[in-house]
Amino acid sequence: MSHLLKTLIPLAAVAFFGFILWVIYLANTGQNSVFFQLVARIPYGDKFGHFFLFGLLTLATNIAFRFKSFPLFSRELFLGSILVFIFVVIEEFSQYFIPHRTFDLIDLSADFIGIAFFSVVTSYLNKMTLKSKNSLSNDIK
Repeated sequence: MSHLLKTLIPLAAVAFFGFILWVIYLANTGQNSVFFQLVARIPYGDKFGHFFLFGLLTLATNIAFRFKSFPLFSRELFLGSILVFIFVVIEEFSQYFIPHRTFDLIDLSADFIGIAFFSVVTSYLNKMTLKSKNSLSNDIK
């Protein structure tokens, strides 16, 4: 992977996380946004939003951490997936204490499904990356 990509991918992940924090801030303070209006027009848009926002954050974080994983109960878990999972749990449960927000178990479920789906995508990309590296190193020999 080129030096430029090694720099841009983590920056993109941080920027996307910043965008999500901004959206959360707007929702927590009861402000309106064009994004909220757009999501409201789509059937189940809020649930799709949760799925894609936290799923794509999972993918971006896993790539930014270069597919770092660790074993847990005979499974390999990606560090980025776990970090996003922890963030999502804290963020969703914090809504219980914020006047403009309501805790929604369906939102949390959409978050979890997005994290799981994009963790599978991460696993696939990791395998493809490893296969490409092995193929390249075999060609060099």
